[in-house]
Amino acid sequence: MFTTSTMRVRADFRSNKLLQVLLGLYVIVWIVTAIDPLHPDDWLLENLLVFTFIPLLIFTYKRFPLSDMSYVLIALFMILHSVGAHYTYAEVPFGFWLKDTFHLSRNHYDRIVHFSFGLLMAYPIREVFLRVAHTRGFWAYYLPLDVTLAFSGLYEIIEWFAAAATNPELGAAYLGTQGDQWDAQKDMGLAATGALVCMVITSVIRSLRRTSRPGDGVSPN
Repeated sequence: MFTTSTMRVRADFRSNKLLQVLLGLYVIVWIVTAIDPLHPDDWLLENLLVFTFIPLLIFTYKRFPLSDMSYVLIALFMILHSVGAHYTYAEVPFGFWLKDTFHLSRNHYDRIVHFSFGLLMAYPIREVFLRVAHTRGFWAYYLPLDVTLAFSGLYEIIEWFAAAATNPELGAAYLGTQGDQWDAQKDMGLAATGALVCMVITSVIRSLRRTSRPGDGVSPN
């Protein structure tokens, strides 16, 4: 059964084929994007997130497994991040294709990933609030958005610190501002927008499920 945030989840990696496929797919993508990155030093900086976050997911799996939906969304975001780390966010070919096709002023791949951070990661954050803090109603939708924005702001601060601590060329590649002085603020705004969209979609789906199955005992999360 495909599990979601409001279902009971058991740690059973051996029988969870979906989780095995997601892990295998991500490992393949990570290995491919780790081969001859455009800027090796920038790739290493970008992968500090991977070296911290993935072990955390692995070590907490037995005691705090997330739902299948959360792992799917996390895997999608991490794949997008791996591609950005390989090329640097400002030089991903897909972003240049978008720029040329739609006559944009810059490579917008980094904007896509920041929006995707909110869109894809707000749901797993919500699941943590549901299961740890037992949030309900409005707070079950507002707090994930709030924390997503906080994480986005924290990441921008870490980016600034890392860029300031390295040589100017590496710092510029890592930040990927492309000359936009409001780049950090726009990135945070897009992350918040993505999280808002995620929570609206989640709320609508929950409402539709309750309407289609009245009296089924599903809690209004």
